[in-house]
Amino acid sequence: MPKDGMFYAPKSIKREAVCGPGEFTIGAVALDHGHIYGMVQGLVEAGATLKWVYDPDPAKVEAFRQKFPQAQAASSETQVLTDDDVKLVAGAAITSERAPLGMRVLAAGKDYFTDKAPFTTLEQLSLAREEVKRTGKKYMVYYSERLHVESAIYAGQLIDDGAIGRVVQVMGTGPHRLNAASRPDWFFRHAQYGGILCDIGSHQFEQFLTFASCTDAEVNYSRVHNFHHPQFPELEDFGEASLTGNNGASGYFRVDWFTPDGLGTWGDGRTVILGTDGYIELRKYTDIAREAQGDQVYLVNHEGEYRFGVKGKVGYPFFGALIRDCMERTETAMTQEHAFKAAEICLIAQQKAMVDRAVESHGSK
Repeated sequence: MPKDGMFYAPKSIKREAVCGPGEFTIGAVALDHGHIYGMVQGLVEAGATLKWVYDPDPAKVEAFRQKFPQAQAASSETQVLTDDDVKLVAGAAITSERAPLGMRVLAAGKDYFTDKAPFTTLEQLSLAREEVKRTGKKYMVYYSERLHVESAIYAGQLIDDGAIGRVVQVMGTGPHRLNAASRPDWFFRHAQYGGILCDIGSHQFEQFLTFASCTDAEVNYSRVHNFHHPQFPELEDFGEASLTGNNGASGYFRVDWFTPDGLGTWGDGRTVILGTDGYIELRKYTDIAREAQGDQVYLVNHEGEYRFGVKGKVGYPFFGALIRDCMERTETAMTQEHAFKAAEICLIAQQKAMVDRAVESHGSK
């Protein structure tokens, strides 16, 4: 397991190609975040043909081509967007630039697959909604902490099978290791990364909607703070939020940049899902002081107590489903409204937390 979640890119043991060579061609544009590797890896494993890669930084392109030598280095973004063979463009731009890139991709008549968070402002989201409606193209989001984590996928299957009854609460923790020396400058600029609830918190909002089967949620409370990094005044190293879904389910999560050096991976991400007939706990990336391998699923219900190690046993069905959705214009991998709603709620929570923090700061003077 890598020490830095920025380059989390798991490989599936259960590879199931959903199309043949050349049937679904993709390009990669904007390599600012390491998640681009996981995004492309998942698509290629599912059968996509990677044709192009482009970034203004030749070093990033060369590093990418060492991982994916089949990708041709494009001379410009335009070369990728005007290639009729390309059906989908994957991008991991600076967070504040993901929406503008998406507008260009959709305007070029291609589907878009972006790293989370997909937006830093509600205005960007509004424009994206309009462009999706106008073009009919997809604006999909790489919510990797569910889509690229086998324990999370398995939990969803258990819930769908009724293993714990109706979900009434979801609690999550999303700790990350900061590794400040390896982070780019934009990572510490609030206008560019959007804040901790917008950034790594986006995973948690999406998981709540999924596991609790909600189509919307109200932000009851949200908070952000910089507890321990005065050298980065625009960084938020702690965030939390409380939600109530439109079906009555409740949610709480905490995200932070306080993973200690002694942990063998980049973050001890966990999720606890309470149902009317049991509960599930996910230990996604490690089972501390017990087993280094993650993807541990704990289940307790009326039948008993269970522990499942699902690493390498579930696969990552999202990517194949996304490819087929693009080819057939369906919505089986994730609905567009779900992708946008998760983003909307995280932006509202981030905005609310910043307003409350400003009021607190003003009151303390």
